[in-house]
Amino acid sequence: MAIPDQENRDPFYYLENFQRVLQWVVERYSDLMNAHEHAFIEQFTLLPQSSRALLVRMVMRKGELFRTGKLRYDEIGCPRRAAVALIGLGWLDEEPLLALDQLFVLLNKTEIAERFGALLKPGTKADQLLQLRGHFGAAETFNAWLPQSTECVYQLRITPLCNRLRLMFFGNLRQDWSEFVLADLGIYRYEKVEFSALSRGFHTRCDVDAYLHLYDCRVRLEQGEPAEDIFSLVPEDIYPNAWLESRRAKLLFHIAQHYERAGVWPWAYAIYSVCSHSGSRIRAVRMLERCGQFEAALQQTQNLDGTGVPDGAGINDADRQQLSRITARLRRKLALPQLPVTAAAPLARLDLLLPRPDTVISVEETVGNYLGTAHEPVYYVENTLVNSLFGLLCWPAIFLPLPGAFFHPFHSGPADLLSADFYPQRRQPFADCLSQLDTPQYKDTIVQRFRDKFGLQSPFVFWEILTEELITLALDCIPAAHLKKWFERMLLDLSANRAGWPDLIRFWPRQQRYQMIEVKGPGDRLQDNQQRWLAYFTAHEMPVAVCYVQWAEQ
Repeated sequence: MAIPDQENRDPFYYLENFQRVLQWVVERYSDLMNAHEHAFIEQFTLLPQSSRALLVRMVMRKGELFRTGKLRYDEIGCPRRAAVALIGLGWLDEEPLLALDQLFVLLNKTEIAERFGALLKPGTKADQLLQLRGHFGAAETFNAWLPQSTECVYQLRITPLCNRLRLMFFGNLRQDWSEFVLADLGIYRYEKVEFSALSRGFHTRCDVDAYLHLYDCRVRLEQGEPAEDIFSLVPEDIYPNAWLESRRAKLLFHIAQHYERAGVWPWAYAIYSVCSHSGSRIRAVRMLERCGQFEAALQQTQNLDGTGVPDGAGINDADRQQLSRITARLRRKLALPQLPVTAAAPLARLDLLLPRPDTVISVEETVGNYLGTAHEPVYYVENTLVNSLFGLLCWPAIFLPLPGAFFHPFHSGPADLLSADFYPQRRQPFADCLSQLDTPQYKDTIVQRFRDKFGLQSPFVFWEILTEELITLALDCIPAAHLKKWFERMLLDLSANRAGWPDLIRFWPRQQRYQMIEVKGPGDRLQDNQQRWLAYFTAHEMPVAVCYVQWAEQ
């Protein structure tokens, strides 16, 4: 997508973007749309340009209520004139009834003081709203609230319809109309992927309805509605669509978390025990433990040891790490002998006593500056460098245009990236990419892809830290066998294994070797995902150390 000249850009660029979405949705989802939605698109195209532009301006802004004084756009002209056709179609309400809370959103503090001054005490808008709630209960039109105002307020009446169209285009409600602007300005650039007839986020209207329902439930839960009310709205049956089922499971997990935080552990257990979201089985065991049902909890840990997982819900390394701790704790509570544990290989340790830096820099940067030299540079990379090398080498497999992976032009990565079948569906393409690590070819591939793809959105590549110099240095000093082991472990669980990498990497270019260093400041300790990676490095005899820092002033 070309970056337009800001000065020469079409003033109706946003209208063009909206119309592109409508065209895209009609071309790909016409069979999922009802008569009302088709009629909206047909009627929209027949409107005067100014009316279409005003509607899109409101659709792309926050909220549903707009003062005419805030709808001044040079390319549109008079908002009242442009709104006439929209009011006639029922898409705008020109005299909506406004509750006091809604009115306060529309007014500034000066206007509030002029309207309610005699009743107000000094304070914030929120304080003043609380003061007035007991005096005004009935909703009124804007001009009834402020008879002296020359403005009016419009209420957008088609927000649900526009959200549905936006959902069908993006496949989610996280992305919004700003994606077009960011792409037009060149702030975000995306890989161009082929779209087939099967490249759709939804295949039935029921799928769209289900997504909207689950989204509404999640929003209401986050806004504080009682968890039991939301739980009653969640469908009991498993969705046949695996993607939607993952969203249903995640919603159930959040409801169970609510009960857990509230101390209602039997309810939390009941939901966790039937939920397929990652981590649910472990939380179910914890709820049994909280309820004092130690024997039942221990039995469940045995079912979750990786050989007898109920309902096919597998466990990962993070789960096994937690299970090991829970099992040891339960056996102590039941006065049972502890199971033998394989001692972890000792980690190389580096202890530093350093002066606290005068400037506000992190402990990791402080250690990097202390250890690094011109001939033995140290980089603060944490999760960025290795993920980037993986993303560059495996770019073709990651952006493989499988059905359902890409279905609009603004994907930073495949929609199924964190699903259980992401890697199995692409096993051979990833094997082809990783096979280059068995030859010298991988270095040229990674460097050339850095040049060719620079700046394109990717779920793995951190362009802001990458330079060709750093990439070349890393590829010269890190053995290909190590890269391959790292990438293979990442593919086993992308959700968990993209994180937990050591903070620093130290290079010895002359000897073509490296060392990874995890930095811990005073009082800091290793996190679980860091422990798992450190254990993996040690097991495969990869150079890694943990650096513990104390400040000299202490």
